[in-house]
Amino acid sequence: MIIKRMMAGVYAANCYILFDEETKEAVVLDPGGDIDDVCKALNQLEAKVKYIILTHGHFDHTTGVDGLKAETGATVAMAKEDNDMILNNIMYYGPLIEGGADLLLKHGDILKFGNYKIEVLATPGHTPGGISLLVDGNVFTGDTLFKGSVGRSDLAGGDHNELITSIKNNLMPLSDSVAVHPGHGPSSTIGQERMENPFL
Repeated sequence: MIIKRMMAGVYAANCYILFDEETKEAVVLDPGGDIDDVCKALNQLEAKVKYIILTHGHFDHTTGVDGLKAETGATVAMAKEDNDMILNNIMYYGPLIEGGADLLLKHGDILKFGNYKIEVLATPGHTPGGISLLVDGNVFTGDTLFKGSVGRSDLAGGDHNELITSIKNNLMPLSDSVAVHPGHGPSSTIGQERMENPFL
């Protein structure tokens, strides 16, 4: 699996392309800004985008969804709780395509693309519907877990205790070798965060 990271939008959110070289199927995570670079990368890979998955509903992770869906025809997926926040026009959430996501995700769901399986892990706290995505020894944590830090919980729907609990219950049990790819900043590993993250 090829992982391509691009920083999107004024808040430099990480957008990821996950690409299966054998089948040419791809998934795009958190297209939060202008999609020109994302589309260029997808075209270079000759990728067929199956899913656009949102780790949460804040605008710096969702702004490019409408354009990317129009360009690729991919299924947009996210947790129901944050989809509801977007549809109710809560501050800092959205924008998203009219009618919201095509597929609503919950803890334990499995999405398949190419030869890979993505497991959905519920990691609320930064937002009510925050999710992390586990695939092939990598976990994409959105704004839940960062290198040396955790997500803020002072925006609408945030809850610090829930955030820490969800990290401890659903991320820390993963193997030390699992690579952590956050919504902002550099990557890490579960082992490194277990040992060095002052919030845990």
